[in-house]
Formats: sequence, C-alpha cells, structure tokens
Amino acid sequence: MEGTTFAAPAWAWLAVGAVIAVMLAVDVFSHRDHHVVELREALLWSAVWITAGISFGLVIWLWRGSGPAVAYYSGYLLEKALSVDNVFVFALLFGYFRVPPAYQHKVLFWGVLGALGFRLVFIFAGAELLDRLTWAGLVLGAFLIWTGWRLAVRGEPDVDPDRNVAVRLFRRLVPTESRYHDGRFTARVDGRRKGTVLLVALVAIEATDVVFAIDSVAAILAITTNTFLVWTANAFAVLGLRSLYFCLAGLLRHFGYLRYGLAVLLAFAGVKLILAETPVGKLPVWLTLAVVVLTLATAIGWSVVAARRDARAR
Repeated sequence: MEGTTFAAPAWAWLAVGAVIAVMLAVDVFSHRDHHVVELREALLWSAVWITAGISFGLVIWLWRGSGPAVAYYSGYLLEKALSVDNVFVFALLFGYFRVPPAYQHKVLFWGVLGALGFRLVFIFAGAELLDRLTWAGLVLGAFLIWTGWRLAVRGEPDVDPDRNVAVRLFRRLVPTESRYHDGRFTARVDGRRKGTVLLVALVAIEATDVVFAIDSVAAILAITTNTFLVWTANAFAVLGLRSLYFCLAGLLRHFGYLRYGLAVLLAFAGVKLILAETPVGKLPVWLTLAVVVLTLATAIGWSVVAARRDARAR
C-alpha cells in the first residue's frame, strides 16, 4: 500500500511499548482494591484510552505523513468497532460464571494482556503469509467474507464454556475450585493449589478472544500489512476494551443493528484483499476509512432509530 511500507525502527517499537506499559501500570494501581467500576469512572478511562489512540495517529501523521496515519485510523476504528462484539460476549461469560462486578476488571485486565500477545503473533504470521504467498490474500479474503456472513445471520452467540475445548482441557489438566477466594486466580484448598472459578473465567475469555483476534487482525491486514501500524492500531483499540465493557455492557441491547454494520465491514475487508490480487489492485486507504466511518454511523443510527420506535410502540 502506497505510503505505508516503511519499516519502523526498533526505538519506535520500544517507545510505544514503554507508553503502553506506563498506562497499564497506572490502570493497575487505580484498580488495586477490586472496587466496582462505575459508569463515571469507565467513561473517564474510555476518554483516556481514546485520546491516546487518536493522539498516536497524529504522531504517525507528523512522523510518516498522511498515508500511514489514515491507514492507522482505519485499522483503529475497525478494531474498536469489532471490540463491541467482544464486549457482548464478555458480558455473557461473566453472567455464566456469575463473576462479581468487583472482580471483572481484574479478569479483563489479564485478558487484554493475553489478547495483545495473541494479536502480535497473528499480525506477524499474517503479514508474512500475505507477503510470501500470492494466494494467501484470496484465502484470507474469502475467510473474512464468510465471517461477515456468519455474523449477519447468527443469533445470540453460544458462549457455553462447558463446550469450549480450551476450558474443558484446562479443567482436565488443572484442579479447579468453585469459589472466588477474594478475587484470587489460585488458592490452596485442602493442602492443594487449585485454580479458582475466576481463573476458569479468564481462560474462557482468552479462548474466545483467539477467535476474535483472527477476525480482527485479518480485517486490518486488508488495510495495510505494515506490522507496526497494524500492531499499534490493535493495541490502542484493545487496551480500551476494559473501560468500553463497563460503559456498554448494559447498553448493548440498544445497538441491535450494529452487528450488521460489523458484518459489512468484515465482508468489505475480504473483498478488498481479493481485489488486491486482481488487476483492480489495492483500494486507496481514504476509501477504506470512508467506508468504515459511513458503515458504523449508519448501523448505530439505524439501531438508535429502531430502539426509539420500539419504545414508542410499547
């Protein structure tokens, strides 16, 4: 993609890692007492993470120009939109395990760290495949179109952890305890170290996020294969996932048509990857950003209008 093929130096990776580490340390210190995250606090932290994500895009603009910045913002918005679907599933998992609100932030914090690790692996693996194998773009594009179709036609997602392979394997290999033990992941019970139900909930969230990571990373790789831009767009979007959860968990039912918008974006990313392997070539990044913004605005507006219409009908 024109303007986004630069190789980020080591100092850029280290600088981003240092900023993220400092912000995570502040976040951990602010929630060290396992308190319930209220809406006001969640909105404040959401504003902090969104400001950080937008500000980093401006840094990219000043450092490398408009092309990489537009690619970053396109990936950031796409990942942020897909995160809403994650939030819905996380809410269902917390309900299944009956995780007390005071412990939910701790689970999400470690879940987000795991998500960053998974995404880093998928980003480099996906970029390498697209660079070395000419047909990889066709396969990945078809996968994204299928994922978009599946998202559009499915009902409420099935999040039964008892049917999750990773959770079942974990419970088979690791002795588990059905209590929370003051929010600890492990506890000594009858002389044996066991994993608490909070640790099982974390495994379920991590296993679920692997699926989300494959979808989201593939979608952003359709925008650019620059690993630095893809990683930072993913990182700044995912790092705000915890505060986004506490902001939206109780409001997701009001965005009933958002999943159709996400389905359109996934399918668009798939078509974009396929077209890149044809004489049409790669679509410009400004077009991708326009499609992302317009699709999200339409889906959210449609949801709000439908919700108000249903409320009047009652």
